[in-house]
Amino acid sequence: MILGAAGTRLTAEEKAFYRAERPWGFILFARNVAESPQLQDLVAEMRESVGRPEAPVFIDQEGGRVQRLRPPIAPNYPNAAALGALYDVSRERGVRAAWLMSRLHAFDLARYGITVDCLPVLDVPTAGAHDVIGNRAYGRDPETVAALGRAAAEGLLAGGVLPVMKHIPGHGRAGVDSHHTLPRVDAALDELRARDFVPFKALADLTMAMTAHVVYEAIDPQHPSTTSARVISEIIRGEIGFDGLLMSDDVSMKALSGDFSARAQAILAAGCDLVLHCNGVMEEMRAVAQSVPELQGRSAERAEKALAGRPEPDGMDEAEARAEFGSYFEAIV
Repeated sequence: MILGAAGTRLTAEEKAFYRAERPWGFILFARNVAESPQLQDLVAEMRESVGRPEAPVFIDQEGGRVQRLRPPIAPNYPNAAALGALYDVSRERGVRAAWLMSRLHAFDLARYGITVDCLPVLDVPTAGAHDVIGNRAYGRDPETVAALGRAAAEGLLAGGVLPVMKHIPGHGRAGVDSHHTLPRVDAALDELRARDFVPFKALADLTMAMTAHVVYEAIDPQHPSTTSARVISEIIRGEIGFDGLLMSDDVSMKALSGDFSARAQAILAAGCDLVLHCNGVMEEMRAVAQSVPELQGRSAERAEKALAGRPEPDGMDEAEARAEFGSYFEAIV
């Protein structure tokens, strides 16, 4: 499992809980961030609590409205749609800007010991869909999304930060926000293949992905992909060809049903490798922890491979990278 924390420092209860349950990784949100030394200390506390200096620490640092680190900790960055607009004018400049923005994210994250960014967003929005994805998407055609998603992933890796593609096999058609209710997509399987799955298939070599809490009626009308053995085995593992580490989206989102124990069990039974719990609520984390086994077998192999794939940073000059990116987007502060 991957767990969050409630505040800006770990409480004694959290430290004892993490020490006993040994989550594989942690995830940070804006509530965990106050200022630079505090953030460095919190990340170190998380790793110390599980006795693993290599324990991955995740964050959602996309740019635009989904960006957990803000000034003065890190600059504000454009959203993905702004990169897509640049790509529409010049493919070369758009790809370079997407790479640079992720390379800058890596500079921002690495100084605090954060090793994984839940990026790129590979969802392809359709007309009439809820704006939960909206301008978080690079474009409205799969080729643009795949090209800029690839550049974003490579920019993170160049800075020694691991990418997580989301939300596999696609959240772009969802008519409602899965944070609050369960989306149901009635598109035909051929439509999904021609559009929604394309970016994920193009980036199936990445080592980590996060599921979509979305029902695809043409595949499994009973379960969202996160808890659908059919979606995971036939589509994500089979058709898309992703064999990396598969984590759920946040188990506390209201798209899922049942208590937290049942949710966690259903996620793993369907074929996910890891359960993600984000909000830091101790009662919920305890229920998840009681319901998940040791990371073992093929899932443990995927986890080990994912961490082993984190390269050393490329040595790029940060000031030069910021100056070049600023030539594309002068407005960042």
